[in-house]
Amino acid sequence: MKKILLLFICLHLYFVASAQDGTDRTKLGVEYAKRELADALKNNSQKQILVEKVIKDKPTAISVAEEMLFSIYGKENIVRQRPYESHLIDGYWVLNGTLPKDWVGGTFLIIINSTDGKVIKLTHGK
Repeated sequence: MKKILLLFICLHLYFVASAQDGTDRTKLGVEYAKRELADALKNNSQKQILVEKVIKDKPTAISVAEEMLFSIYGKENIVRQRPYESHLIDGYWVLNGTLPKDWVGGTFLIIINSTDGKVIKLTHGK
């Protein structure tokens, strides 16, 4: 009985592990992606987002903002502006960098719609 159970566990682990490499996955392809994009752009009156908020909390808002800001302004530049100010106001995340007291310079400002993740404003002062 123990041998059968051990064999079953080994076989199960083998099949689970082999499925993780991506070779045994159903892929829908670029044509499917093109059709979905066209449909989403055409049917803008239909509700496309099925959750109340895409960006629900401060850590998510910061993570989303940093991904964009790092690629545009450089990671070192943006990280130096920590801690960030972040406020959820009327469904929009308003985030900006901070500078040490008595420093002169600018910081980023990004405003992101919490419902759909669209960036409303993105700037960096000098």
